[in-house]
Amino acid sequence: MRTVFFGTPEFAVGVLDAILRSGHEVAAVVTAPDKPAGRGQTLQFSEVKKYAIEKGLPVLQPEKLKNPEFVGELQNIGADLFVVVAFRMLPEVVYAMPPKGTFNVHASLLPDYRGAAPIHHAVMNGEKMTGVTTFFLNQNIDTGEIIAQRKVEIGPEMTTGELYDKLMAEGATLAVETINSIEDGTCTPHPQPDTPGLKPAPKIFKEDTLINWDAPAETIYNKIRGLSPFPCAYTRIKNSDGETLSLKCYFAKISDTKSMEKPGTITILSPKMVAVSTQTEQILLQNVQLQGKKRMEIEDFLRGFHPEKFTNTLF
Repeated sequence: MRTVFFGTPEFAVGVLDAILRSGHEVAAVVTAPDKPAGRGQTLQFSEVKKYAIEKGLPVLQPEKLKNPEFVGELQNIGADLFVVVAFRMLPEVVYAMPPKGTFNVHASLLPDYRGAAPIHHAVMNGEKMTGVTTFFLNQNIDTGEIIAQRKVEIGPEMTTGELYDKLMAEGATLAVETINSIEDGTCTPHPQPDTPGLKPAPKIFKEDTLINWDAPAETIYNKIRGLSPFPCAYTRIKNSDGETLSLKCYFAKISDTKSMEKPGTITILSPKMVAVSTQTEQILLQNVQLQGKKRMEIEDFLRGFHPEKFTNTLF
């Protein structure tokens, strides 16, 4: 199969690599335009572009997907099939172009968790099961006919980063199986069920990552692991000068001890353990990063932490 691959982040690289290894031709790769980053505002390549250059694949980086020049380039490639992974929404003039269609690899068991952050939201909601889905694109986001799915268990301590790696591997395998089924004519897509009360997976913004300590411990715990390692849940603390600093929380545990203090109250239990009160049980912080400092295990953090220089509550 002659394919064109659309993708940008690391998650998409695993799928692209699997397609190449399977023997199917990748005639071109479409990815996001380079963006300036860092203090020097140096142009940064997407992870997919880095991989494509390494493999000698042609790279297209359109600003606008309806641009006639870009559409003409795609038509000239003459691909049988387009494959999309973690990319922006394609216009009909693009996704309807290849004779075998355009399918997407999505990191959830559709129809649940349609949207930009399905992995994060599944963990944050305390799900025990998720998976990957391949489906044909249509005019609406993540609503096209399902081709195939694979289930993946979510462990009780699993972070989004850990689940990301598992889903990337499963998604790569499923993508190749989907291409093979389309090629040999065994592909039998079916409409997504019109189920009420579907769980959404919208894009996560900075304000969504602030921890509300006046919530059940389980809710806070799931939020911390669901946002780890990126973009990361955070809380705030004030120093003795009244300055507010952010404290990122990468991992935590739920204590067996019920909270007796006001939610957000810090209790240093030992040189290796600090607890924070919630609406229910205490949360034991495990791995944190104070503003201006490095990320570290709680034992190392406490070694340099002077509680007399800070308020005893997080907010």
